[in-house]
Amino acid sequence: MSHVWFVIRWLHLLAMAFFVGGQMMLAAVVVPVGRRSTDRESLRLIARRFGYGTLVALLVLIATGTAMAFHLDLWGNGTFQVKLALVVVVGALLMWHIHRSDMHILEAIIFLLSLAIVWLGLYLANGYS
Repeated sequence: MSHVWFVIRWLHLLAMAFFVGGQMMLAAVVVPVGRRSTDRESLRLIARRFGYGTLVALLVLIATGTAMAFHLDLWGNGTFQVKLALVVVVGALLMWHIHRSDMHILEAIIFLLSLAIVWLGLYLANGYS
């Protein structure tokens, strides 16, 4: 049974790496190069493609995170509740960003909150609460 939880945690980390790593790639490489380019269509297509990948990653994160929270009985843990609240805020900001992609400040806020969520996840994974 422990192999199953290992795979679930691995999937969770893989989805997190795609979500947060993709944000880092967009912020550090794609957007700066895209702003200097006259080819706005390519930047739009890259962002859309990342959006689809992000949706899949978020579904995996929700499914695996929920499973682990039940398995580890984290629902009453204060640190987990803060992490969960930040996940809800990021979800709301992502929906807002879909409708207002011109508000680039949302991208920065989502990225910073995503880093905080990763921090809290590592905190929980290492037995702190």
